[in-house]
Amino acid sequence: MTVTTELADVLTAAALRWQEVAFQTGPADRPGAEAGIRLAYRSVGLAEPEKIIWVDSPAAGARAIATLGAGRPVRDAVRTGPWERARAEVHTSLGPTAWPLAWSLTGGRLWDPVSALVTRMRRSIAESEAVAGAEASTEESEAVASALRASTLDAVLGQQDAPWLSLFDALGRPEVAGLVQVARSAGWWWPFERVAIVCERPADLHLDELSRLHRADGPALLFPDGFAVHAWGGMPVPVGFADSMAALTPQRIRAEDNAELRRVMLEHFGYDRYLAESGATPLHQDETGVLWRIDLPEDEPVVMVEVINSTAEPDGTFRKYWLRVPPSTLTAREGVAWTFDLSEAEYHPARET
Repeated sequence: MTVTTELADVLTAAALRWQEVAFQTGPADRPGAEAGIRLAYRSVGLAEPEKIIWVDSPAAGARAIATLGAGRPVRDAVRTGPWERARAEVHTSLGPTAWPLAWSLTGGRLWDPVSALVTRMRRSIAESEAVAGAEASTEESEAVASALRASTLDAVLGQQDAPWLSLFDALGRPEVAGLVQVARSAGWWWPFERVAIVCERPADLHLDELSRLHRADGPALLFPDGFAVHAWGGMPVPVGFADSMAALTPQRIRAEDNAELRRVMLEHFGYDRYLAESGATPLHQDETGVLWRIDLPEDEPVVMVEVINSTAEPDGTFRKYWLRVPPSTLTAREGVAWTFDLSEAEYHPARET
């Protein structure tokens, strides 16, 4: 089978629909989700769950599993088995040549941003419980966090199963019809023999242009029960971190113990401003630009080349650019050459721009 233009259009359209599903906010379609859950059970020969319990966040769902006598987990039957059958059928029908292209047009384009969101949610669930149980012993706190982390790994991801479901849905695979319906209607859920636990979608979700969790004035991810993730450029930050950015100084940046937070601070503050206000001196200068280095405690140094555009702006000024280069860079020319994937000896531009 080949991926025709018509099929490629179908796959691309499915990816766009499922991208919206993956990051959709607002109240779940509870009747739709419950109908999908019952269909998923029936489709694999299981009796429908006797009870469907709704929770307001994945964190609440993970905690509920530890306290409810929900019976035997049936995730493998309800989700893993149908998913594996659908994948095998799709791979066989598309063949080894068309399969990679079909995946790249659907799940491949959604995988990184959706997986990053899922990973951050799982970590935050475990970390939030560790903070909540701060009065307990370290061993007890770690045990609870570990149990919650394991519970999140047992979840069916609902709307965040979008990468694979986008491909299966585009090709009309009947094995996953119930899973598709739940994913379009709700968030994560846990199937058990007698009970299904299903959670609401986020109430609020903020992403940057790279589809990373990002918000300057509040939680980037918020669920109805208050479970939240604060993030800046995809990286978790403490509550109130964004408010502190307005008062940043080079001294405050250097004093930050968390290397990842320090990088976020530097990006927000501006490398050029940091260099100017910290009294840095250049390592090297030649006709291509100026090489600067920022040494950071317990982290690799930031090395950058300052270059000036040879073409004047409309107001007659010449714009400066800052190019991040490897820490091992020794000369400005070497750094500029690296940005063109060339060695210093190979870099001989006819005209600097």
